[in-house]
Amino acid sequence: MSIQDIIEGKKQWRAHKARVKALPPDYRTVYGEMQKYLFKVGPVDLPDGPLLPGIVDFFEEGAASGQGVLELIGSDVAAFCDGLIKDSPTYADIYQESITVEAGTTGK
Repeated sequence: MSIQDIIEGKKQWRAHKARVKALPPDYRTVYGEMQKYLFKVGPVDLPDGPLLPGIVDFFEEGAASGQGVLELIGSDVAAFCDGLIKDSPTYADIYQESITVEAGTTGK
């Protein structure tokens, strides 16, 4: 990764955060909770992938149509997030695979 890639990544992240800041307060709060949850259990490609910008797109559309954030995602934020990442490999999956492989090679 070159310096230019790092600078470009920072610019993209700042633009993303500016979009989040422009959301209504209830949307920002839920987005913050979703982001925390996804960074804990989310997919491996979360920082560089399309998931977080896609959520902001979805929230911008919902806010523009006058819907409340919980009308869009339901009352269980974690379940909504789990649905978004259900087919994506997570760090937990990779860790579990490494344990399984390691246990298989040691004969246990």
